[in-house]
Amino acid sequence: MLTYSEFGAQDAPTVLIVHGLYGSGRNWGVIAKRLSDVARVVTVDQRNHGHSPWTDTHTYADMAGDLAELIEHLGAPVHVVGHSMGGKASMVLAVQNPQLVDRLIVADIAPVAYSHSQIQFITAMRAVDLSAVTRRSEAEAQLAEQGVEPALQSFFTQSLDVPQKRWRLNLDVLASEMDGILSFPDLSGQFDGSTLFLSGAASDYVLPAHRPQIKSLFPQARFAKLPDAGHWLHADKPREFEAALRTFLKLA
Repeated sequence: MLTYSEFGAQDAPTVLIVHGLYGSGRNWGVIAKRLSDVARVVTVDQRNHGHSPWTDTHTYADMAGDLAELIEHLGAPVHVVGHSMGGKASMVLAVQNPQLVDRLIVADIAPVAYSHSQIQFITAMRAVDLSAVTRRSEAEAQLAEQGVEPALQSFFTQSLDVPQKRWRLNLDVLASEMDGILSFPDLSGQFDGSTLFLSGAASDYVLPAHRPQIKSLFPQARFAKLPDAGHWLHADKPREFEAALRTFLKLA
């Protein structure tokens, strides 16, 4: 089963947060702790990420199945918040297992295929000479030399196991499965529960042209944007993102 962390009281409403590509539950620790005053917040490491098992495949059917197993273990139904790749996995989960999901928040992603590959970051991480790294800042400096922007340097190195000199990311499988990660599976059915597509106003991941496809799968979908936020909206505007979650999930 996937590795996860819990915050808050066991008897509070459960909110499952599902990270995106190259991330981990650790990236969501601050938001999880803040929400834990009114919710039981669970942050998960998806397969091939963080401390969860490495596998030979990384499909959305795989990821949705992993999440379904975890939710059944936690006690269904739960609120689900998914960002980017985690948003796609959460959408597949909700359509295929609607009984497991109460309310759904999809953060800056649509149920469509994208053309912008993320393979360049795998190339950059592979190029880091881990044998010479004794602290995260040294890995960040090597990433900087390859043109990786500072915010992403810090983000990527949160998945670096410095003592073991290894990435907690299955870079080989993520590279081989990249086409599938960028795409979205054909789904039959729909999720009739309350759904919020929360996007960064400065991001182009969720466009008006995507709305017919969104509404076909999520007929109750509502849409909102966070001003001055990009694709990493929870990092760009963490307080506003947190407030949106509290409001939509009805967490007092």
